[in-house]
Amino acid sequence: MKLIIAMLGLVFSQAAPAGASSLPASDEAAAFKAAGFKQHGKTWKSCSDSGASYVPGAIEQVKDLNGDGQPEAIITESGTACYGDTGVGYALVSKQSDGKWKLITQGAGILTVLHTKGKDGWPDLEIGGPGFCFPIERWNGSAYKQHQLQYDGKPCKR
Repeated sequence: MKLIIAMLGLVFSQAAPAGASSLPASDEAAAFKAAGFKQHGKTWKSCSDSGASYVPGAIEQVKDLNGDGQPEAIITESGTACYGDTGVGYALVSKQSDGKWKLITQGAGILTVLHTKGKDGWPDLEIGGPGFCFPIERWNGSAYKQHQLQYDGKPCKR
């Protein structure tokens, strides 16, 4: 399966992310709602963009990222009117032990899950975008906060 992402007026094609899987419909809806999306017909939107570059919300990856036995979902949406030069927004949501979904973090940028870890087994996140020095966010036990800047795995300065 191919995903088409429209960004900055250009169309990029990429293979579906490794580890992407579907959730039961009830969990999918709950994950989107936890991320602040609203259903419009068969699509999910958190942004009011309707331009040519807009791509509605999609669950890109479902995986237990922190080792607690519950799934996390990475949700993306794209459109330059909402996400500027980066053209992409992300939300990371987590299913809780009570079955409810919770927003962990969200923002503009291209989210990459790294192998390094913060507190409670949560992976560090690289937030990519235009340029060559990207923020790395680390979980501190209650929120993701900027830990360092890096490019190609090496520290850098803006």
